[in-house]
Amino acid sequence: MDGFASLQKCIERLVRIKCSNYKEDYIKRRILSRMRLTNTEDYEAYQKYLLTHPEEIDLLRKALTINVTKFFRDPDVFEVIQQKILPDLARHKKLIRIWCAGCATGEEPYSIAILAHELMALHRDLNVTIYATDIDTEALQKAMAGIYDLKALENVDKHRIRRHFISRDDGTFEVCPHLRELVKFRQHDLMSGVPVARYLDIVVCRNVTIYFTEKQKNELTYLFHTALSTDGYYVMGKTEYLGREVEHLFTPYSAVQKILRKAT
Repeated sequence: MDGFASLQKCIERLVRIKCSNYKEDYIKRRILSRMRLTNTEDYEAYQKYLLTHPEEIDLLRKALTINVTKFFRDPDVFEVIQQKILPDLARHKKLIRIWCAGCATGEEPYSIAILAHELMALHRDLNVTIYATDIDTEALQKAMAGIYDLKALENVDKHRIRRHFISRDDGTFEVCPHLRELVKFRQHDLMSGVPVARYLDIVVCRNVTIYFTEKQKNELTYLFHTALSTDGYYVMGKTEYLGREVEHLFTPYSAVQKILRKAT
């Protein structure tokens, strides 16, 4: 067994992340980054370091699951959700259920919560539940704390900041309780094959599958298809795509914004 294969087995046992689910180049880039920071010269040396420095386990897990995000990232995507998808759902549903998969530190589900809260003000009998999941427990802790700096809010207008956030003395902003009530955070491994819920109206999973192998991308597409209600929506990242084996499961709704609809 070569050094990299041995290290992968060690990572799967200690970090509890299945390396084979990710592209090999992606795994190697993240590991090499940690190797530089720990001054280890090769995979064997880094494996020894990982085994003798327990704190490195969490640091590596964070490096492998990193997801850069901010509120209303790709604003035009959220505009379609706000102007078309949510109002259409509200016309014939009393409960809208949304899954933000790979939610990282919470900016995305809270962005959707802002849209949902504003929609609920117009439809008093409407309820919205947002399931927000990630494999990274540290990221989820930050999400549940709901405290963000101004840079994370650069796409949020001042009116929304005043309405949905509490300004703190240290210059950060805390999500208001009325948004927290809409979001249910939970640890979840997308590769488990089990959806966080079923009969969902929208699945949002953006910029996550770019790290996965084609096989895992296809399995995830089947998972989302199973979890969605008839005519449910799947919001992908703008650089992501459906594999040929699964493209029949969805039809384009907004092709430019990579929003799909479950095929019937």
